[in-house]
Amino acid sequence: MTATTTTMPPTPRASAPLVARESLWSRIRRGSLWISITTVAIMILLWEVIPQIGIVNRILFPTFSDTILGFGQLVSGGYWWEDLGKTLYAVAIAWVIGVTFGFVMGVALGISPFIRTAITPYAIAVQALPKVVLAPLLIGWLGFGSESKIALAVIICFFPVWIDTMVGLALPNANEFKLMQSLKASRWQVFTKLQLPSAVPMIMVGVKHALLLAFTGVLVAEILSASDGGLGKLAKEFASQLNMSLTYAVVLVVVIIAVALVSLADVVERRVVFWSEESRARKR
Repeated sequence: MTATTTTMPPTPRASAPLVARESLWSRIRRGSLWISITTVAIMILLWEVIPQIGIVNRILFPTFSDTILGFGQLVSGGYWWEDLGKTLYAVAIAWVIGVTFGFVMGVALGISPFIRTAITPYAIAVQALPKVVLAPLLIGWLGFGSESKIALAVIICFFPVWIDTMVGLALPNANEFKLMQSLKASRWQVFTKLQLPSAVPMIMVGVKHALLLAFTGVLVAEILSASDGGLGKLAKEFASQLNMSLTYAVVLVVVIIAVALVSLADVVERRVVFWSEESRARKR
């Protein structure tokens, strides 16, 4: 009789390193989270202790607990909601206009060397000007209303969208353009099927950056004009009264809003540029 032996197929070994890499990355992410929490806790502790031991003047630099009390007073007072609404409204309008203008300008300059050569020096010159210098001019032209602070925020926030759009459209290499030409693709098809999809990740970075810049521009305009209301105007009023706990409470609100805007922008970016997120996950 002939004995028959059954050989089991070898167990794939590629999954073990993958699991190890994933678990290592999970440990790194957990470690980064704890580092962030610890850093924030240390900063809050120093914020509370330093004014109490007299290193800085407590009147000018309130403790963290005083700031939280001021925050509670600010929220319970109810009068600041109108200022918050004015700031967020101006940020939203400025961001939409800035992103739209930056995208259109980036596309025009990205696909036309003639327009790029003609317009780029002037756009860079405007961007190089200190925005504090432009603020009085805009207030003089547009008045103390929301128009001037929206205009300043648009000037500040359109630039990253313009640059990232223009650079992103140039990302495809020469071979990819030759492939599209060999397929008899029209100029519009090259733009929509090749250039624009390649540029979307960079455009989203510019859009996210523009959101924070629009917020910053509106706050700067509110502090300088202080007539149409807003969080910047509110902080300036409290500071002029040496009510520093309420001033820092407004600053705390600004920080919370900024973190929320960045988090929201990150979520939208992951949804829109999902293929880039999957690519990064595979590399990990």
